Amino acid sequence: MATDYFALLGVDKNASAADIKRAYRKLARDYHPDVNPSPEAQERFREVSRAYEVLTDPEKRRIVDLGGDPYDQGSGGMGGGFPGAGFGGFSDIMDAFFGGGGAARQRKSRVRPGADALLPVELTLEETAFGIQKEFAVETAIVCDGCTGQGTSPGTSLAECGTCGGRGEIQAVQRTLLGQMMVSRECHACRGTGTIIPSPCPKCGGDGRVRARRSVAAKIPAGVENGMRIRLASQGEVGPGGGPAGDLYIEVREAPHDIFTRDGDDLHCRVSLPMTSAALGTSLELTNLDGSVEDLEIKAGTQPGERITVREKGVPRLRSSARGDLIVHLEVRTPTKLDAEQTRLLTELAKVRGEEGEASTKANPAGGLFSRMRDAFHGR
Repeated sequence: MATDYFALLGVDKNASAADIKRAYRKLARDYHPDVNPSPEAQERFREVSRAYEVLTDPEKRRIVDLGGDPYDQGSGGMGGGFPGAGFGGFSDIMDAFFGGGGAARQRKSRVRPGADALLPVELTLEETAFGIQKEFAVETAIVCDGCTGQGTSPGTSLAECGTCGGRGEIQAVQRTLLGQMMVSRECHACRGTGTIIPSPCPKCGGDGRVRARRSVAAKIPAGVENGMRIRLASQGEVGPGGGPAGDLYIEVREAPHDIFTRDGDDLHCRVSLPMTSAALGTSLELTNLDGSVEDLEIKAGTQPGERITVREKGVPRLRSSARGDLIVHLEVRTPTKLDAEQTRLLTELAKVRGEEGEASTKANPAGGLFSRMRDAFHGR
């Protein structure tokens, strides 16, 4: 009776080559003698290996599909080792255990993308608020003009690596738990590229790039804030071998302003008033950050710490036509030195208002804060 090779691998009769290989890889990992040394596992490994050999050989599979057994027709046997023609031998074992470990690695390219670059720049509050077109000096790697990125001296070219024969890898036998395995490693002589530079460019030493200081133009949009980054595509470091440049990021560092401080889209400033102006009221002109003049009305009786909000006079919002607010903080100056006449006038004012001595307590029938606390404590 013909052997059911499909059943040995656990696949149906319409299984594709990929299905058969996938089933064999799974069974080989379970029954390989170096993994499972039992006699039953060794026999099972021989059976699945034979099934894999038969079903991956087009002629032998044709015989099986017709209901026959290729080994009954003198097609040859397994012998004492692994299957022969249809079975990939060592590379298929590697593939079974490591998912394609026997395949040749792809050679690396000498041309690789460059890294991104970061450029911190200090801008004034006016520049971050209203935007600016500006030139910035930056030092990055650029393509070497001596070799145009090739890395070779003029009149010379790349040569095949003699260590790996241009493959970019070298193979060696390594002893593992599964026995001796052929492993591939990146060639140290060419670093996996398969080529070497016999005569490096004297300007770049074979790297294909040199460092240079250059100027880049950037548009700073209105409303950017401290710490934000502006991306300039392909203005960063040129890659090894003259590869494409990375991006350049301009990081905004906002310098302190003499008058205004910023909180998001709002501007804050402080205006100091004489005691008399705060008491009587006044008006003043304030030059805004954009140069416009604001007329501020200070009402009579203004107290220290009061604020005046001027709408839509702050910083423009990023990517918007709206603006934040201007917030003016009022400080009241109390005179520290008075001449005789000023002292007499203030004394008279205090008398008129009943504010001399303990006047603040007498002027408030309910008493001050400490008086109310004292009365509450004694139950009054």
